[in-house]
Amino acid sequence: MNTPVRACIGLGANLGEAAATVAAAFPALAGLPGSRLLASSRLYRTPAWGRTDQPDFVNAAAVLETSLPPLELLDALLRIERDAGRVRGGEGTRWGPRVLDLDLLLYGDQMLDLPGLQVPHPYLHQRAFVLVPLAEIAPGAAIPGLGTVADALAAVDPAGVEVLQPA
Repeated sequence: MNTPVRACIGLGANLGEAAATVAAAFPALAGLPGSRLLASSRLYRTPAWGRTDQPDFVNAAAVLETSLPPLELLDALLRIERDAGRVRGGEGTRWGPRVLDLDLLLYGDQMLDLPGLQVPHPYLHQRAFVLVPLAEIAPGAAIPGLGTVADALAAVDPAGVEVLQPA
């Protein structure tokens, strides 16, 4: 068994019952083998990024302690997406609408460039919709080569990222 690592996960959805889908992903993350959910952010409504001709997203972040190696963790995240109804490649173009998107943002302090996986996530430091929820639960998390999550958040415009109020 590997030594546990803290991994940061970005969650997002904008199709169907997006808030319910994102909220349901937290217990799925908590149930991953060799893993423990340490923190989960509130849900945020965020404007679409990249492709703006689509519904707003619901975004959140989670911190896991996991003994899963990075590629096994990625496979587990993709399984959770599939279980929620996501068909990769079947929902339009890059940055298009999706039932559920789970991104491995950080894996300890590691920098990885593997087929299908780059950590830290290559756009993490540019995206307020990821940084705002992540800063809520892990502001001091290191983004290798770039500083902390809080540092990255200070360098982007968080306009339009709003906490979803309970119904």
